[in-house]
Amino acid sequence: MVWEEIRTGVGFVFSHLIFINFILAVMIIFFQRREPQSVWTWLLLLYFIPILGFIFYLFLGTDMHKKRMFRIKEIEDHLNEAIRRQEYRLQKKELGSRSPEIAEYSDLVMYNLGVSGAVLTDDNDIDIFTDGKEKFRALTEDMQRAEKYIHIQYYIIKNDVLFQSIKEVLVKKAAEGVEVRILYDGMGGRFVKKSCWQELNRQGIKTSEFFPALLRRLHLRMNYRNHRKIVVIDGKVGYVGGFNIGKEYIGLDDRFGYWRDTHLRITGSAVASLELRFALDWNYASKENLFMTDKYAACENKKSEQRCEVQIVSSGPDSRYRNVRDNYLRMIGKAKKSIYIQTPYFIPDEAILAALMIAVHSGIEVNVMIPCKPDHPFVYWATYSYIGDLVMEGAKCYTYNNGFLHAKGMVVDDKVLCYGTANMDIRSFALNFEVNAVIYNEGMARRMREIFEEDLKVSKQITKNLYIGRPLPVRFKEQVSRLLSPLL
Repeated sequence: MVWEEIRTGVGFVFSHLIFINFILAVMIIFFQRREPQSVWTWLLLLYFIPILGFIFYLFLGTDMHKKRMFRIKEIEDHLNEAIRRQEYRLQKKELGSRSPEIAEYSDLVMYNLGVSGAVLTDDNDIDIFTDGKEKFRALTEDMQRAEKYIHIQYYIIKNDVLFQSIKEVLVKKAAEGVEVRILYDGMGGRFVKKSCWQELNRQGIKTSEFFPALLRRLHLRMNYRNHRKIVVIDGKVGYVGGFNIGKEYIGLDDRFGYWRDTHLRITGSAVASLELRFALDWNYASKENLFMTDKYAACENKKSEQRCEVQIVSSGPDSRYRNVRDNYLRMIGKAKKSIYIQTPYFIPDEAILAALMIAVHSGIEVNVMIPCKPDHPFVYWATYSYIGDLVMEGAKCYTYNNGFLHAKGMVVDDKVLCYGTANMDIRSFALNFEVNAVIYNEGMARRMREIFEEDLKVSKQITKNLYIGRPLPVRFKEQVSRLLSPLL
């Protein structure tokens, strides 16, 4: 009986496939504001592979309720905008007295203040982590010193050896009276059973899920994922970068081998901006308003030795502008000598790709490093295709051959850098919630460029001859993946 009903349902779908595709086409064209390239890609997919195209659309394409889903979150952002506008006016008067980097990039500072409310702070110390074991060792030590609260937000959390070690610390601190909150994405946190979160709740740890699945563990939406990784401890210490929580991030997964990433540890006033970003996401997911008390305001920090000037810039589908992408674009446009980019996924939009090509032809040294192995095959081969475009124009492009490269960011002219959670791809630019730190400091920029150069020792350059001579199967995978790149 059940199988008969299934066959009847399948038969109905097949018999009405043309009509279903027509309805989807009308929705894509008339009811959603998309880039023309994306519209044509979906229409071609529905036409040539109607069944699979329909399934792909359910998982990747639907955004009919985006405004409704994130309306509350957008309201919270606007409530905070009034405060930020006051800070904007104050910052504007002070720009002339700041460092040479700020004077040179004052237009970028003003853009971030005006569009995303990113306050410029100048009293920050920053540590760079490229190794997962070192990063989580430092994080554990900071959490052990917590006295008031620990706020944790990760895209991916896996219930393995790394999370177990972190849970031990969190349970202990919760028992001591420290407030602990964990925010995880519904897609990235699917590896942890609900019973685990419930057990943490019973032990005094608050947890919340961002954009949960509609059908228990079945996630029909790949879009609008919260890709941010933020930790704030007592308002004194903040973490932001590429590492998630899972054993692969500390090199314990044979599939990837060594995991090369970049994460920042920040002390100073920029921590308040990270806490604000966490609070907005937490308020949306849990409906607990952290703005009702000043308990979570940043604490006074000791005087910084580096005095790094920092803006915390976030973006997402709830934002009118593509803030992180626009920072990358402006930095490329202002480059005079060199650009260094590291990213696991390189699927730029037309503006970013054109800006990089203009930089190459203007005599600027453009360096791009990607992984040597895929974790998402279609994404990797689309990446390789776009890298090929840059190689043929004269850019220096490399594959990192010592494991998996997951670092995400850019350094320009040894003066400014932008690192955080955003990949150099369309998904991070428009569909995911991201957060990056823009740092205006020559010493930090030079150090990040030196790290890039250290990575070159275990990397291989993609020369023009190497790219031209790639085998036919690679060319085929590139072409197919590039056609799908607007959807990846």
